[in-house]
Amino acid sequence: MALAYRQFGEAEADLLVDFLTRQSWPYHVFDSLSEELVRTNLAEGYYGSESTRTFWITDGKERVGLIRLEDLEGSTPMFDLRLAAEHCGRGIGGQSLGWLTRYLFTEFDEISRVEGTTRQDNTAMRRTFRSHGYVKEAHYRNAWPSSTGAVYDAIGYGILRRDWLSGSRTPVRWDDEPTVENC
Repeated sequence: MALAYRQFGEAEADLLVDFLTRQSWPYHVFDSLSEELVRTNLAEGYYGSESTRTFWITDGKERVGLIRLEDLEGSTPMFDLRLAAEHCGRGIGGQSLGWLTRYLFTEFDEISRVEGTTRQDNTAMRRTFRSHGYVKEAHYRNAWPSSTGAVYDAIGYGILRRDWLSGSRTPVRWDDEPTVENC
């Protein structure tokens, strides 16, 4: 597998619409996207602007996924990583998370951390975060509604630039809650 990452260009709008609307995205807030929504987002700069960049994930000539980076003007960008269903389970998510982390920390000096969020039941993505140096930083209860009416917990992960550079992990201090007397 020879993955490559190529920035999305406006001339590829129809390809993007097709990629995003031809299947469902079960671990995303909107599990299905309409052509109208994708085209509206395109017109509004959702896939490319001063603060947003989108990249195709390709294996040879085939588009197997998409990475959307957002909040690039700040110190803590977030991302959306989507793999076509037929390409899940092949290690593409992990390679792509590694690529986007490296890209962000090498291309943007002001970025001090990268964060991402997934649903609690997306165990593959949660494993991928951990295996690439990301640390669980948040657990939002009943924060991720689905189109079926079910509500899931949302789990936030982050990686610090200094940890990425050193290969270490700075743990979250979960025991820092003030006592009632200190409130």
